[in-house]
Amino acid sequence: MAEVKKPPRVNLRQIDKIIAGYRGRKWALIPLTQAIQEQVGYIPKEVIPRIAAALGLFPAQVQGVITFYAQLYTEPRGKNIVRVCRGTACHVRGGKSILKLVRQYLDLEEGETSPDMEYTLETVACIGVCALAPNLMVNKETHGNMNPKKIARLFGGRVKE
Repeated sequence: MAEVKKPPRVNLRQIDKIIAGYRGRKWALIPLTQAIQEQVGYIPKEVIPRIAAALGLFPAQVQGVITFYAQLYTEPRGKNIVRVCRGTACHVRGGKSILKLVRQYLDLEEGETSPDMEYTLETVACIGVCALAPNLMVNKETHGNMNPKKIARLFGGRVKE
């Protein structure tokens, strides 16, 4: 069984330093949230009021922007982000089976992160390499022409018995 890791405690001083560089600039909400996420890995919910106060916004406005953009996250994510394509070409070439296998190997459903914080599983509408369908990405690396053997090579050590 995988060791359950708790996400590291949020370093508020580190986040406050980032926020200080954007203080008073309402227009900077998106770059600020991106900077926090780049540094911490996500945007901790408890810093939303700090962001709002620094930019002269309501916390609901900050939360609204964070939840609107799919690339902003308020929960810790795994070290490895696995994105399985659900586009038409991938679907026609067996993408549904690929997703099922990946879910089995990682023991995760879409949107979940493994207890050891190693993997987060996502699906995407299209990765953009339809000629390699079915495909998936692990972080920034694309894996095309996926089949059960390739899935086993990528995630074989993670099989849940």
